[in-house]
Amino acid sequence: MIFHSPFEFSYLWLPLIGFIVGLFGTMIGGGGGFFFLPVLTLLFHVPPHTAVATSLAATLPICIVGTAGHYRNGNIYPKIGLIFALAGLLGALTGAGTNNFLTSGQLKTGFGIYSILIALHIGINHRKMMKSETNRAVVPDCFGLKKTFKATFFGFLAGFITGTFGTSGTAPVLAGLFSIRIPVKLVIGTSLMIIFVNTLFALGAHFLVGEIDLTLVYFLTAGALIGAFSGPRLLAGIHLNRMEGTIRKGYALIMIGLGILMIIS
Repeated sequence: MIFHSPFEFSYLWLPLIGFIVGLFGTMIGGGGGFFFLPVLTLLFHVPPHTAVATSLAATLPICIVGTAGHYRNGNIYPKIGLIFALAGLLGALTGAGTNNFLTSGQLKTGFGIYSILIALHIGINHRKMMKSETNRAVVPDCFGLKKTFKATFFGFLAGFITGTFGTSGTAPVLAGLFSIRIPVKLVIGTSLMIIFVNTLFALGAHFLVGEIDLTLVYFLTAGALIGAFSGPRLLAGIHLNRMEGTIRKGYALIMIGLGILMIIS
């Protein structure tokens, strides 16, 4: 169901929040959807099921703008992205159906547990890569069975998370791309491409079974689009390979913090 909620003065903060999420979402490859759900539920007390569908609707414009910007800058690896996206399509439709069977409390707790588990995975995978003497990020010439399995598994998981929680499935996408070991800028651009596809199909499913608050979408999108246009431009001048470890650790810590808040709220 699509509806417009009554205007509240607190909504005037949403364009600023949208700008920040859009800016950093396109710079870390997440689209920002991971942050919309906890912001809407914890700060604006939006019912979780409404927040899920609304988060997807607000994330989609960020993904479109961010993917186009990264494509122009050559930061997308289509072959890997296609495998993730195809698996994510099935996952998104499955997740949207699962969402209907969860209570609000289960939805928030499930999101919190998922956040913590994926953050731990990112941290463990980072430590393994640091110990490896041959840890050099390169674009693979071929895509073997092991990497195809990883892409399929993480792609389906990302789509399922997108459909269930409305968070764009950033964490499993990044975890999967980092485990394949490609350059960080390709991780970011390819991640946005994958998340765009997942978000599009999950949103389509939620049009049928979910509740989308267009008032919230308008305010979030107003700032998010500006941030999404700015992110790829800023990223073009940054040497991210030197900052890869810091990016991973920072992202994992934020995920753990939000996950705990969602569980205890």
